Amino acid sequence: MTEFMGYVRPDGSVGIRNHVLILSGTVYANGVVERVANTIYNSVGITHPLGRCQVIPDLRVTRRFLSGTAANPNVAAVVIIDHFREEGCTAEDIANDIAHTGKPVATVNIRGEGGFIAAVEKATRIAMDFTRQVSMIHREAAPLSKLLFGTECGTSDTTSGLASNPANGLAGEKVIAAGGRMIMAECTEWMGCENWLTEKAANPQVAEQIVAGVKHMEARALASGEDIRGSQPTGDNMAGGLTTIEEKSMGACKKIGASEIVEYLEVGAAPTQTTPGNYVMYGPGMGAESISSMAAAGCQVLTFCTGGGHTSSHPIMPTIKVTGNRHSFELMRDTVDVDVSGIFTDEITLDEAGDIVYDEVLRVCNGYLTKSEALMDHNSFAIHRVGPSI
Repeated sequence: MTEFMGYVRPDGSVGIRNHVLILSGTVYANGVVERVANTIYNSVGITHPLGRCQVIPDLRVTRRFLSGTAANPNVAAVVIIDHFREEGCTAEDIANDIAHTGKPVATVNIRGEGGFIAAVEKATRIAMDFTRQVSMIHREAAPLSKLLFGTECGTSDTTSGLASNPANGLAGEKVIAAGGRMIMAECTEWMGCENWLTEKAANPQVAEQIVAGVKHMEARALASGEDIRGSQPTGDNMAGGLTTIEEKSMGACKKIGASEIVEYLEVGAAPTQTTPGNYVMYGPGMGAESISSMAAAGCQVLTFCTGGGHTSSHPIMPTIKVTGNRHSFELMRDTVDVDVSGIFTDEITLDEAGDIVYDEVLRVCNGYLTKSEALMDHNSFAIHRVGPSI
């Protein structure tokens, strides 16, 4: 298959979901966001603890995450809720950032409306109108060249680098062969395997950026005065048999296949190219921040490879959990979507496992719900921090 059925947006991008997003511009708008999102059908509320009293570089990252999430093709319309005014990251700033998408956008200021009740009333009416408008948008055929496919791993164990991650890399190769693009973040988990990635780099600049990104992340970790071990690899990684960050990286880097790495991206930044291939993104191994950065970059779907089982799921980007650990699949049957553990029992080959992951990605792109979506378990939105609160 070289097509999927999606929602074509005014800017030509294609979503695989048709959400109305109720977005908090700052921590102090979270209550209004939650109240409105709980009232409106098919809406998703996104809240966070940031957007105020941050150093300027951090505020820029917060704005990048919020604006990118709102611009994601899976979002059909957006209501942005603001508390008062935070210079550099107002609701109006975010609205201006996403104006190019052509999607319906509205802003509501709690202070400007006269407080909580009035703000909830206005935002609810707007969201209701948006929901009715976007309900008339229907799926239509779109080429896989419109797909930006994200990939993550978490609670990794010794099965990850042998089964779920390489199977995922093969699935990504099929997307790329059809004209699509694939993003891998978590540069913490490239440590010790930088040469695997630089050998695929499209040019020397990308190779240099990959090495510099790893060094920068490692320096930030060491600046804390503590050893990175215990945080990377995590306790559950070590319980699963991964004792060093290099061992973890050897599995993590297999999430992408052999295709060229076209571009290195800053955390939460959208690709500047449409060339089919792999894209890599600076950022932490912390799952919620990492998958949120890829959703902010425009990924419509994400595979989350997990050895021990993981619950992470993004609010607007369907998150497909894949494991090569049969015991974990049995324990996490209500959470993990795909089991490729048959690789170890000769029930399936690695190539067949790649086909299984690819087929699941296409099914989800065509509207099939992940288990987390069916349970409305959207637990992973987080914004990367680069500095202190002030």
